[in-house]
Amino acid sequence: MSARISSIRLVVLTLAIFSTLPPFGADVTLSAAASDAPVLRLSLKDAMAAALGDNPTVRLYQEKIQAAKAVTHTQLGALLPNLSSNVRQSRQTFFLGTVGLSPAVTNPFSIFDARVNASQTLFSLTLIDRWRASREALRAVEWDAEVTKYDTMAEVGMLYTEVLRAEAIVKAKEANVALFSELAALVRNRRGGGMGTGLDTARSEAQLENERQHLAMARAQVERFKFNLLNALGIEYEAKLVLTDELKREVPALPSLQDATAVALTSRSEVKAQHQRIKTADLALRSTTEERLPSLVAQGDYGLIGNRVHNTAATYNMALILTVPIFDGGQREGRISESRSLARQEVLKMTVVQNRVRMEVQEAIVTLASAQDQVEIARRGLEFALSEQELAQERFAVLSSASNLELTNALFSLGRARDNAIEALYRLNVSHIHLARATGQLDTL
Repeated sequence: MSARISSIRLVVLTLAIFSTLPPFGADVTLSAAASDAPVLRLSLKDAMAAALGDNPTVRLYQEKIQAAKAVTHTQLGALLPNLSSNVRQSRQTFFLGTVGLSPAVTNPFSIFDARVNASQTLFSLTLIDRWRASREALRAVEWDAEVTKYDTMAEVGMLYTEVLRAEAIVKAKEANVALFSELAALVRNRRGGGMGTGLDTARSEAQLENERQHLAMARAQVERFKFNLLNALGIEYEAKLVLTDELKREVPALPSLQDATAVALTSRSEVKAQHQRIKTADLALRSTTEERLPSLVAQGDYGLIGNRVHNTAATYNMALILTVPIFDGGQREGRISESRSLARQEVLKMTVVQNRVRMEVQEAIVTLASAQDQVEIARRGLEFALSEQELAQERFAVLSSASNLELTNALFSLGRARDNAIEALYRLNVSHIHLARATGQLDTL
């Protein structure tokens, strides 16, 4: 009797807790304006393309490209003529020396000087190679921007696929709820006909509510993943996102490891960017080494000088300046050694980049091959689970004394098989994106 009273108290307490929650299946309205939110329909290709416009990381690298272009213009400016002008009106005296014990100075007089100055580097290999190095550095930054672009596209593709998986899970949970609803109705009918027990009814109702809870959680996951996708796209969260693609059940045939690696080493932006860095470092080393060579500069000025603006005479000055470096305390040699070390570092980094590319390609191929096997295994498992569910349901309907445990287990097996199938398809699609990113072929998706 005490155990029965404790059970009744537990049921009453449970009902009291859940009476404060909204009923299962109730529509949740966020705001009155939610229905007026713009609808954004996106395919996978559209989503990856849209990410390149408003993504903050992509825009950051666009600014880095502008900064590199500014450096190139600065280095080019050192090779172009340099013009300046100045106008000066002064009032001054000169010291003439000491006469007796008293210093002597001139009377105050005015000087007006208006002059144009010009200089032009005629020969300087250092400046030329510095300009060329800045151009190669600009190309390296542009390839780095391509790396960021492809990383962003891959990230958006992953988030898009996560939303597709979450939506597929919702459909699977809805199917599970429908099956357990049928089971609960069947158990209630059998109990009404005297062929079922209260335990069977309570068990089926509890399992139905459990599936409804899983469905509610799955729907919340869909919205969370959509928010993540909108954030990556740089779109306001108020937009209603509708994905037009589905999880692919098949992908193109796997390439060989050798072919995929060869394509990756020629297509990956990381490899191209590192090639540009090596060129930049080599030109920087050359420009530093060429500081040992003489340089030739032409300078000149032309202007008017006199006591007043209206009382001036034209004067000019022209010169060729040959600068021959001799000794600067070893500073130049230190810069050359530093530049040589930096050039060797970039060559070593190329090996690191190529090894990473090879590893990513091999990992992507292995993962995609495994995902294809998992899809086939999950397909067979789903077929057997459907067969088990049909047989258990037929047995439960025919045998009046049969318990609903077999049918319940079959339904749980079916739900697990559906989850496995969805997860296998998700891994297949994600692995396909990984392989496309690893080989530098994201644009072909």
